[in-house]
Amino acid sequence: MFSMDRRLVGGIVALALVLLVAGTAYLEREELVSASAPAVVPASADNWGLSFQQEGAAPVGNASAADLARYDAYYLGDTGKKVIYLTFDCGYENGYTAQILDTLKKHQAPAAFFVVGHMIESAPELICRMAEEGHIVGNHTYHHPDMSAISDQASFQKELDDLAALYQETTGQELPKFYRPPQGKYSEENLRQAQALGYKTIFWSLAYVDWYVDDQPTAEQAYAKLLPRIHDGAIVLLHSTSQTNAEILDDLLTKWEDMGYTFASLEDLPASRPKGEV
Repeated sequence: MFSMDRRLVGGIVALALVLLVAGTAYLEREELVSASAPAVVPASADNWGLSFQQEGAAPVGNASAADLARYDAYYLGDTGKKVIYLTFDCGYENGYTAQILDTLKKHQAPAAFFVVGHMIESAPELICRMAEEGHIVGNHTYHHPDMSAISDQASFQKELDDLAALYQETTGQELPKFYRPPQGKYSEENLRQAQALGYKTIFWSLAYVDWYVDDQPTAEQAYAKLLPRIHDGAIVLLHSTSQTNAEILDDLLTKWEDMGYTFASLEDLPASRPKGEV
């Protein structure tokens, strides 16, 4: 009896190992996944995540576009048009922003630059140039904290207000009301807080690992992520600190244009809720 039990236990362990390996392989195939089941806006803190399920199609987010719309939040734009919304996260100036701006000007492509306090303080001339050339300068908070850990409305508001005040002091203009949570960390309460302050929260539907300045992807690696996954209404997130992004941007925008895409401003995002809906 003992030997039979031991064989039975051994079989169960072997089956468990097979299932574990199979499950791990599945997860490894699903890149950048936070959820692929029917999504709702999480009640607690979460990280923004995407599941790419079909080449050329919009990914599934861990909150649906409809659920996000209740809070004036977006991860997709107009999915009925071959349009791309370019956005850049700017934590600091790494010597590539001017080149990125030159390329955007060449293609007459509007973009949104989500900046933090350090970026405005250290490179005010670039911030002014963004505004002068018609780009959106968005709010990425003053200190780039994990905003999902901030539940107090006053503390949440201070991070956004301090950045907005610095922008106005630097440019003489009011900061556009677009907000991106640092690191994509958010909660349902954060979405409410931003909405109460008049902000649209902007996530993204396409990004790739471009932020390690000492381990930059090759152009081929970047194209392998950014070309097959582009889709109608894409909100693209790139980092302005990336040398690769600066070097390939002209060619990348040309390739997207050759695919029939045009570029639009976040100001052109479709209304988040039907007229008359409360």
